[in-house]
Amino acid sequence: MDRFTPEERSEIMRRVRGVDTGPELQVRRLVYSMGFRYRLHCSDLPGRPDLVFRNLKKVIFVHGCFWHQHPGCVRSALPKSRSSYWQEKLLNNARRDEKAMRQLRRGGWKVLVLWECQLADRKLPQIISRFLKASF
Repeated sequence: MDRFTPEERSEIMRRVRGVDTGPELQVRRLVYSMGFRYRLHCSDLPGRPDLVFRNLKKVIFVHGCFWHQHPGCVRSALPKSRSSYWQEKLLNNARRDEKAMRQLRRGGWKVLVLWECQLADRKLPQIISRFLKASF
């Protein structure tokens, strides 16, 4: 049973952002401070990656653990109310993500997915730097 009324739940969901989220802004600030420049949410690429490095042919997605169903993460637990709705919705999100990443890789792009729960990791700058500086 939902502890919020339908109107309250609707207001909460209305405030959920698709772009410029806190985790995304955190990654953008870090990448910029490392000296890398990027484009945002390029609509001509599958999945509209959060950060696009065209000259490197690399992209970074910043995924929320719940919305993109991070495997094994406690933040990805399904809600107890309307569980069938959420299970289907979140499964579709994960399928859409996989399809977009597959299309990007086929097009020669290198893809890095950063999960919301990873952002507290002290090694995050090294992970990003290694990805962007690697020549593959």
